[in-house]
Amino acid sequence: MPAKSATRVMHVLRNDQLASKQKLRLMRLKAHHFLFGFNERKGLFLTFIIYLLLLGIGFVYLYPILYMFITSIKSLNDLLDMAINWIPSSVYLDNYRQAYTVLNLRPALLGSMQIALFPTLLQVAISSIVGYGFARFSFPFKKLWFGLMIFSFIIPPQILMMPTYRLFSDLGLTGSLSAFTIPALLGQGLNSTIFILIFYQFFKQTPKSLYEAAEVDGANQLVSFFKIAVPMAVPAFIVAFLFSFVWYWNETYLTTLYLTSSSTDITTILIQLQQFESNYETLYPVAEAGPNRINEGIKMAGTVISILPLLIIYFFLQRYFVESVDNTGITGE
Repeated sequence: MPAKSATRVMHVLRNDQLASKQKLRLMRLKAHHFLFGFNERKGLFLTFIIYLLLLGIGFVYLYPILYMFITSIKSLNDLLDMAINWIPSSVYLDNYRQAYTVLNLRPALLGSMQIALFPTLLQVAISSIVGYGFARFSFPFKKLWFGLMIFSFIIPPQILMMPTYRLFSDLGLTGSLSAFTIPALLGQGLNSTIFILIFYQFFKQTPKSLYEAAEVDGANQLVSFFKIAVPMAVPAFIVAFLFSFVWYWNETYLTTLYLTSSSTDITTILIQLQQFESNYETLYPVAEAGPNRINEGIKMAGTVISILPLLIIYFFLQRYFVESVDNTGITGE
């Protein structure tokens, strides 16, 4: 009896130890799943890292914009007061009134819209046609032409800047919007290669059965392009349009080279922003210590005005833009 009792006691102790080990292992497993996740669920640690990175990236992008906006609504007294940093004593909008006058906003806004909108529409249309041709057809030296297109994008544009200007000058394109619209019409707009590749990849992933069914029904290639390819490539069109519009809007070097180097009345907001100080001194000539002397608040107000149209466009098209970026990764047959 004593031996059997001792065996039972040892057996019970072993079971208790195993149960304790299983509980400890289960607790560790739960802790691991809670911190690092399991299957497709993200754990607390990974979620913390993701949000930390998002906050860091958001701070890097938002801090300059917030600083610029806060400074633009500060009066001269608030700018000189070291105790006032983020919250001004009052909202001072006279900076925007002066910046509006200095930027010559109406003609500059019209010029920016012309330079950004018309070449963008032509570039998106031509890039879609070229991308469709590379994706759907086989023709002699196709790989050679495709490689030359990629090579033209690799060459730094600064190398071709002066020869291109000489060519445009001989053709009489400088001093007008033709310096931007004609290259876009010929597939040589700003970063056209990127948009051609976007359309090429999108059309290449479109199911071929759709085009084959249309051909069986008697549709030619032009009908297939407008009735099948274009409706399915709406996300690619939106992405190409937004990126092209922003790049043309922000372009200052080519605009200065092709337009302001010749006698023309076309100007843009960013060109006016580059000449902001000289234009301000011309409009508001004051003494060294005069009250209308240019300050950081007026400069920041001009900068806010220059990016405001892009912010408005992005605000209204943000949902479509995000959806388009996601949908451009659709795979087909």
